[in-house]
Amino acid sequence: MTSRMIMPEHREVWLAQCEQQKRRGKPEPTDQEMQKISEVLVDSYNRSSTVDLILFNPFFEEQISEVVVGLNSARCEIKLMLEDEFRWFF
Repeated sequence: MTSRMIMPEHREVWLAQCEQQKRRGKPEPTDQEMQKISEVLVDSYNRSSTVDLILFNPFFEEQISEVVVGLNSARCEIKLMLEDEFRWFF
């Protein structure tokens, strides 16, 4: 029979490694997908209609439904109205 003990500092390192293994890579959309995304964002901006987005997060999917209130194509940014504040996304 064996007894396993782990020191607190080793446990923290082990937990951090486990968390990093769950990390997802950033998706690389094709040119066709980027064109479709651009069309949907511009349409939301022009019509002030709600758009459903999945924002990249390395650990989980973040889904939001908001209206595009600003576009900056030079910097590939969109500005969304989130509750009572505006927020730029890249």
